[in-house]
Amino acid sequence: LVYNSIADHFEASCFLENVRETTNKKGLEDLQSAFLSKTAGEIKLTNWREGIPIIKHKLKQKKVLLILDDVDEHKQLQAIIGNPDWFGRGSRVIITTRDEHLLALHNVKITYKVKELNEKHALQLLTQKAFELEKEVDPSYHDILNRENH
Repeated sequence: LVYNSIADHFEASCFLENVRETTNKKGLEDLQSAFLSKTAGEIKLTNWREGIPIIKHKLKQKKVLLILDDVDEHKQLQAIIGNPDWFGRGSRVIITTRDEHLLALHNVKITYKVKELNEKHALQLLTQKAFELEKEVDPSYHDILNRENH
């Protein structure tokens, strides 16, 4: 929701979800390729080190919005966002991670700790993801959902 509401204010924007899973299954170069294809055009990389100078060159002058979801290794941050000067003025990077140490390692200045969802909201989120619904699910599924939620 945040991404959709602010993406229009940037020259280039990208939401990279499941960074951990993508990196484990396909490698850092696939993550970089996905980022570049959404922000600078299709570029096929053979290794992640090759992607670093390309990201710097293609996005140095652009105001970029980047959301990295579920980061679990510092090298993921190094491969995609490197240093603050990789993107143009006014760029914003939002990182979700369970490991606060990664943020400190990468010199992230501003952090926000999300509160844990209460049972009602956790069930609502699970329902939306499992059934792709915005509305209430059929009550006959409540027992199953409650078991999955705990």
